[in-house]
Order: sequence, then C-alpha cells, then structure tokens
Amino acid sequence: MAKQYTIIVLHIEIEGIQPLIWRRIAVDGDHSLRMLHHIIQAAFGWTDAHLHEYQVEDCTFCMFDNVNVQETLGGSDREERDDRKAILKRLLYPGQKFTYLYDFGDSWTHRITVEKIETRPDYRGSATIIDGQRAAPPEDVGGIPGYEEFLDAILHHKRSEEARQYLRWVGGSFDPEAFDQRIANAALLRLACNGWGKK
Repeated sequence: MAKQYTIIVLHIEIEGIQPLIWRRIAVDGDHSLRMLHHIIQAAFGWTDAHLHEYQVEDCTFCMFDNVNVQETLGGSDREERDDRKAILKRLLYPGQKFTYLYDFGDSWTHRITVEKIETRPDYRGSATIIDGQRAAPPEDVGGIPGYEEFLDAILHHKRSEEARQYLRWVGGSFDPEAFDQRIANAALLRLACNGWGKK
C-alpha cells in the first residue's frame, strides 16, 4: 500500500500592515514547528537572524536549544514546549488559528490559519508556496513604525538624504509590492535539498 502523506495548507499574514503581506503554503504534516519556522523564513524572504516563538492554543512553542531563550523560560503563565518536537499533523486542525512571532525587537507577528488538511499518496515535496502578495519588510527596520517611516521616505521623499540612506542600507532598491513566487519556491527547494531545519 502506498504511503499516505498529510498535506497542510496554511495562510500566513503579517499582522498590522495594510495592504496585507501574505503567503499561502502547502507543507508536509510530518514537519515540526521548527521546520515550519525555516519554511516561513524562506517564503517571506526573512534571513533567520532573530529568535522566534509560536503561540498555539494555550501553549508557547519556542527554541529550547537557544541559550537566550533558556534564560527566559518559565516567565509566563503559558505552558512552554520545544518547537522541534511539535509535529504539525499532531498539533493542527482545519480552521485553527495561531501565531508565529519573529524578531522579539521588531515583533513581526504572523497570523497563521490552517485552511485545510488532506492526505495524498503522491506528495514528494517539503513545502510549496501556492500564492502570496507583497514583499516582507527588511530585517531590523524597526517593526511596523520603522517600516512605515522607511516606506514614506523611499516612496514619497525619494530625493531626501533619508531615502538615499535607507536604499543604501537595503542594497539599492526595495519594491514593497514585489513578490516572486518562483524565487520563493526556489528558496524552499534549496532549504529541502540542504536539509536545513532538520536538527
């Protein structure tokens, strides 16, 4: 009998920014929340430079293997668990909503909705981006207020020194409307081939 693969379709959006920045992703249900972290990083173009955690129901799933996280464990009323040991197909159900927080300084909160869960005999991937819109903010821009200032400068005050400094900082150009699904899926393919997030 052919193996049945559990495929979970997630809609992920960054909270607090309009118009929405979002991705729709199909992921292998055998992945952990830690692997989902790596998938989200690739899908949004983040660089995995900061800590992260999930809030699922009444539980916080975090990086138990990180010394900075270890020092803060036990500081909340929520139950805390290792995100490497949380397997998606055992944890998630259709219609469920949970959050993924990336970068505790900039505080990029991603709202994740489980759109559907299905089993198929023919899935051979790790994750696939089905759709999405808009570029994620640059790393370390200063959260939502910093991103708004950044966009105001580069879009409405293009000739200002502030805009020139911002653009030098991000490598020369930034298009907030840009999202290339092929490039994002290529990043996910590299992630799968290199075995990132399997530790």
